[in-house]
Amino acid sequence: MLDKLGLIAVRHPLPFRLNHVNCFMAKGEETWTIIDAGLNNEVSRALWDKVIGDKPVGQIFLTHYHPDHFGYAGGLQQKTGAQLAMSNIDADAGMKSWNEAFLEALPGYYKAAGIPQEAAQEMVDNTRSFQPLVTPFPKVGHYFEEGEKVHIGRLEYEVLFVPGHSDGMVCFYQREHNVLLSADHILPRISPNISYWFHGDPNPLQTYMNSLEKIRKLDVDWLIPSHGEPFRGANKRINELLAHHEERLDATWQMLAQPLTIFEVRERLFDRALTVHEMRFAVGETLAHLEYLRADGRCERTMAADRWVYQQT
Repeated sequence: MLDKLGLIAVRHPLPFRLNHVNCFMAKGEETWTIIDAGLNNEVSRALWDKVIGDKPVGQIFLTHYHPDHFGYAGGLQQKTGAQLAMSNIDADAGMKSWNEAFLEALPGYYKAAGIPQEAAQEMVDNTRSFQPLVTPFPKVGHYFEEGEKVHIGRLEYEVLFVPGHSDGMVCFYQREHNVLLSADHILPRISPNISYWFHGDPNPLQTYMNSLEKIRKLDVDWLIPSHGEPFRGANKRINELLAHHEERLDATWQMLAQPLTIFEVRERLFDRALTVHEMRFAVGETLAHLEYLRADGRCERTMAADRWVYQQT
């Protein structure tokens, strides 16, 4: 399917359990388009140098602001002189998510989540360690709008806003071939991380489910994800993802027969050893499920001893 679309996958290794990200390139009439950039690290910089060579790059499209997609965007833009486009929401998030003001506020949020002080400090330090991997920031020349038409290579795509995994997430839909460049919105083997990061959309899991329903209406044949291989059958995968979250929500609600902090729920939902990076994601995902239940009226949150405590209503 990549050949039909004129797309080249550029698979960047990542230093995490999720060990790669797929970026893409396509040749237009005069210049190339790049989708997503990888981290700003030596591995990604060397890979782009090799893949781009002397190819003229006219535009860089970013699907969302997370480091493995946004990280090297500024450096790649400086290297190529390309115009860069992404959503306004995620451009703002990308500029703010690793700045000192947010990092200084994090310990307070983690304390309220019931995270032990030493673990909380490790999580703050882990977040801070991403600063060199996401800078220099890109200069955004265009903000995507819902439904606008863009050219990636020789084909026209529609920009679809699918918030959830990030507040300003976009995918690209090629209608004639019924193919979605699904980024991190729909992945073949794992459930995309849906987290509340103490900023932005207060109920990202509800938003994510709404975005899945939006894509379901298209009955997409082929999906080309940012992690894993292209696969067929969007609606089957959407059903699996929705069922997964309903199961997790039910399990979370059952736990709340007794009052629990966010960290105590996290310990029960993710009962395996986690790296500090994985711990940040697990806390964010736990909080997203708790806030979904709270918005749905199925649990309440109170403050006790400077900790948020959740319990069934």
